[in-house]
Amino acid sequence: MATEDESPSPSDITVILKEQTSACKAARDAIAAGGEVVLYDGQPPQWMVVGIAATRLKRSLKIGLTTLGLDETVEILRARHRDEQLRTGNIVAVDRSWFFTLYFDSTGTELLACSGLKNERPSQENGQELQL
Repeated sequence: MATEDESPSPSDITVILKEQTSACKAARDAIAAGGEVVLYDGQPPQWMVVGIAATRLKRSLKIGLTTLGLDETVEILRARHRDEQLRTGNIVAVDRSWFFTLYFDSTGTELLACSGLKNERPSQENGQELQL
């Protein structure tokens, strides 16, 4: 297992992806299938990470994208770890069908939450288009 001075390896991440959110099993499966894992060195403040996750949730709901555990992630990050800096990472499924975001404590040793976003075209029900 990684220490505070090193980033967790993909196998470490598989072990710590327990049941923090409903996206954890799918993220573990993506790693097992050979998905790419990237951990970032930066430590943005909790309020910034929560804001990004909340905006992603709101936008995903508005345009009809499929998410896993994103609502749970927003609640976990809002309720805990205030005034802390967090670390993040990503898992991209081999077939690029899913993109997962990992949220760690500032040391990178405790996984707080995991969310998934399906790589799909937004629904056209409301005439909304994805703007990048």
